Amino acid sequence: MSNKEIYKKTLVFSIRRLLWDALAFVIIILTSAAGFLLAKQLADKGLIGLAIGVVIGIIIVSIISHFVSYVFKAGQIAMMTKAITDGKLEGDVYAEGKKIVKERFLTVAAYYAVTGVIKGIFNELGRVITKVGRNIGGDAGNAVGSTISSVIQTVVAYLCDCCLGWVFYRKDEKAAKATLEGAVLFFKHGKTLARNLGRVFGMGAISLILIGGAFFGIAYLIASAFPGAFDSLAAEFAKAAVENAKLAFLTDPHNVMLVCSGIGAVIIWSVLHSVFVRPFVLVGVLKNYINSGIQETPSESDFAELDQKSAKFKKLHQEV
Repeated sequence: MSNKEIYKKTLVFSIRRLLWDALAFVIIILTSAAGFLLAKQLADKGLIGLAIGVVIGIIIVSIISHFVSYVFKAGQIAMMTKAITDGKLEGDVYAEGKKIVKERFLTVAAYYAVTGVIKGIFNELGRVITKVGRNIGGDAGNAVGSTISSVIQTVVAYLCDCCLGWVFYRKDEKAAKATLEGAVLFFKHGKTLARNLGRVFGMGAISLILIGGAFFGIAYLIASAFPGAFDSLAAEFAKAAVENAKLAFLTDPHNVMLVCSGIGAVIIWSVLHSVFVRPFVLVGVLKNYINSGIQETPSESDFAELDQKSAKFKKLHQEV
């Protein structure tokens, strides 16, 4: 199957993720608005109420996501992997993906344990690389280190997904052992996977400009229809600016409207990029990753080499 065919076949997971993200966004907006209005009426502390409302909304969304949204992401990766290795996807793709996830990870805790280990290994190795940049010294060193760190975090996110795909592919192997193999694959075939980096960052920049720019305009138009709300927010910032001069910029309702529109645009871009653009890029990265592993499955000697680079990897290796 071509990358485009795999993407289209597994798009059903993206649609469900989008619906959940939209619901999560609404929940946070509602709790934020409720917190602002209640605090404003009861104690004339609107900003504090707004902050509390945001926190409550995030907590609610996080709890639900822990038990629901992981199936969308893991199921999509599982079916992408199946399409890559089997060359076809038939029947109810969503039901099959959900079934594979539940078979591979009997409990939600098992899923998060494996993904936690994957992130821990790659992040640890990433910190070592970042340290090289910071060792240059001074502001230049910090700038280089921060840039490297940002790049690594993006790469790590894709590697974690690819590693999870390998865990699904190695269904007859213990999840812990397959996780170790997945980590080794990157270091054995780093040059092959590095060819995807241009696509990863290029698509990210394009989607930010197009999607983020479009939704900034839309968010601003919507915000303009509710000038009273931003007058109230600006008044709250004016009170806070008495003690914190840095908030002076937000005492102008128009500036508050611009900032809120920008935040909204970034959030919407993040959701749409994650739901639609990222899976499209992931198909190509995952295909190279899985195929490199099929051609040469990691051995114990490969494990020993990585033991020297990652304490987390070595610890898990000793436990397997």
